[in-house]
Amino acid sequence: MGRHEEREQVFLLLFRAEFHPPADMPGQIRLFLEDNEAVSSQKGGERIEERCRLICERIPELDKLIDENTEGWNTARMGRVELTILRLAVYEMRFDDDIPPRVAIDEAVELAKRYGQENSGGFVNAILAKILKLGD
Repeated sequence: MGRHEEREQVFLLLFRAEFHPPADMPGQIRLFLEDNEAVSSQKGGERIEERCRLICERIPELDKLIDENTEGWNTARMGRVELTILRLAVYEMRFDDDIPPRVAIDEAVELAKRYGQENSGGFVNAILAKILKLGD
């Protein structure tokens, strides 16, 4: 499984976390990985689970950064798809040295186009571009 596919699986698992309390997530992770044909190895499943856990631990910090870089929006008003994509991308941009920030943005925009609404790609791109400028 390549990085692109792994990122998509992390997104799908993070999205699931939006609908379940933290106490239910171990069971949700097991269910997600159990019947998921896209996750072809135990090692891949472990990487996806670990990445999801790391992102979930930083949600308050990620949401604060997202809120500080939006005008007329905040995380409480955003669609869950867009918010989940933003959290994943901001995590990659700020805390994953293996992923160049521009790659994180491009991948996030692609996820938004695939799973979001018609204007989700532009919405996600605008916020992430602003966050990228802060880091430069």
